Amino acid sequence: MSGIVGVHGIGKYDYFVAAGNSASGAAEAMRRKWDRYLHAALGGEPRPYLSDVAYYAHLLHDGRPRSADPRQLVAMEAPAHQVLAGWARQLGVGEHVTGTLRTFTGWLLTRLDSRSAAFAALFAPEVAAYLTDAGRRESCRDAVAGTIRRNRPRVVIAHSLGSVVAYEALWSDPGLKVELLVTLGSPLGMRDVVFERLLPAPVNGRGERPPGVARWVNIADKDDIAAIPPGLCDSFSGVDHEELVNLDWIDFHTAGKYLGCPAITSHLRPFLV
Repeated sequence: MSGIVGVHGIGKYDYFVAAGNSASGAAEAMRRKWDRYLHAALGGEPRPYLSDVAYYAHLLHDGRPRSADPRQLVAMEAPAHQVLAGWARQLGVGEHVTGTLRTFTGWLLTRLDSRSAAFAALFAPEVAAYLTDAGRRESCRDAVAGTIRRNRPRVVIAHSLGSVVAYEALWSDPGLKVELLVTLGSPLGMRDVVFERLLPAPVNGRGERPPGVARWVNIADKDDIAAIPPGLCDSFSGVDHEELVNLDWIDFHTAGKYLGCPAITSHLRPFLV
């Protein structure tokens, strides 16, 4: 076993389009970009760190690129409105949802700043598509599991929604073995949105580290509005290390910021010799 496999987060459908509707082309473009991000953190001579990125964004879409324009939130389908409502409660806005979800969405847009609203326009539809559409969920999970199976990495780095897909993929096949799982900006513990819908379902209010994972490290920015709560130890058994970081008050969730932060380096260096 060797190498690192990445699992991307939300808002990556444009890679698929740019690669001529090629999932493998999108994965390769993301792999090169993630290598640059890791090099910024690790220093030294540039080298290929990742063997692959598990790409699944195209499986959550109907072929029409989604815009980050928050005005499109009002036109979302009901499952996405429900995800948005749960997410808003975690943020501390809209604790009491009244009226229709569509009305609530319009009200919420007036409460959020532009960066949060634009983030929600990507987060809610993709998370809803994954969690509420059984066919798409299985396809995404199988794509990630297949990439891990094919590459046999020592390390899996999963960002954002990718941490949810990777978690379920690793549980879906007990034969998948990795020495280290690193989750970045993970919404795995988000109540009323993700946590209760996980497969396998949490037992007595707690999830478990996938059996094939030897060590689990979770890193989250203190202001990351996707990582609510930022810590996972209260929700999952088997999280070996957690670190709360301060990446950027504006750029609080991107893979580039997470992969380039010093917090990740000490965990990866033992696997790069």
